[in-house]
Amino acid sequence: MLHPRIADISATRHILKTFNLRASKRLGQNFLIDAGVVQAIVNAAEISEGDEVLEIGPGIGTLTQGLLEAGAKVTAVELDKKLPAVLAETLAGYENFKLVQGDILKVDLTELMPPNFKVVANLPYYITTQILLTLLEKKLPITKIVTMVQREVAERMTAAPGSKIYGAMSVAVQFRADVKVAFDVPPEKFLPRPEVTSSVVICDVRESPLKISDEEFFIKVVRAAFGQRRKTLLNSLIGAGFNREKISAALGVAEISADRRAETLSIAEFARLAENLSVEA
Repeated sequence: MLHPRIADISATRHILKTFNLRASKRLGQNFLIDAGVVQAIVNAAEISEGDEVLEIGPGIGTLTQGLLEAGAKVTAVELDKKLPAVLAETLAGYENFKLVQGDILKVDLTELMPPNFKVVANLPYYITTQILLTLLEKKLPITKIVTMVQREVAERMTAAPGSKIYGAMSVAVQFRADVKVAFDVPPEKFLPRPEVTSSVVICDVRESPLKISDEEFFIKVVRAAFGQRRKTLLNSLIGAGFNREKISAALGVAEISADRRAETLSIAEFARLAENLSVEA
């Protein structure tokens, strides 16, 4: 290694003290302090020599170092303006590292990243869902996303139809990726300790096998269906502004009962409903 391992509580405290840093609550910063967890994330991402990796929020370089040591070419996007100076020191000498200071939701990733790249990140919990869905909805040439999220979010991402936590996010993510939870990470693996348990989730991105002519409309229908979970599918869609007669006709063609609730529909059923509703529209 070019530098001492950053994923260590003593090393992390030394870096924070040296640069007069404090974890930003506003940016949801919690620094990983366990080398075993870092290696487990690198393993989950199946990093090989020369892999192109986008890291979101590298912080002080803890996970970044693990990716670089595994041979990845890492492009990191960091929002916190104080951290580029820190990373210039903690990751000095790693030629396969590039830092971009900016907002991941505003950076043009089509220009920044080559085809077939992976995303590996310890995402800030307050914006996890928005970042994940943005990455997937843009249809970027991503092969795999491995990210640390709040366990509650991981459970929603992987929820199956019929579950109380199955919702619009479950459908949106599973529509575009094969999703599984790799492992949980307890609060004591971070500095400062978060109030919740984290989970590392693997999303193997793929082209949807479902025939959907308008994905934006599909997602609109899914979100409308889950907008009022206690109501039937028919009433939820009416409440979202869809025409009653057109909904009834679309449900009939799709062979879906109007009395069902959104959480009982599979992704394939949502696809059939959206396709028929777009025709009726």
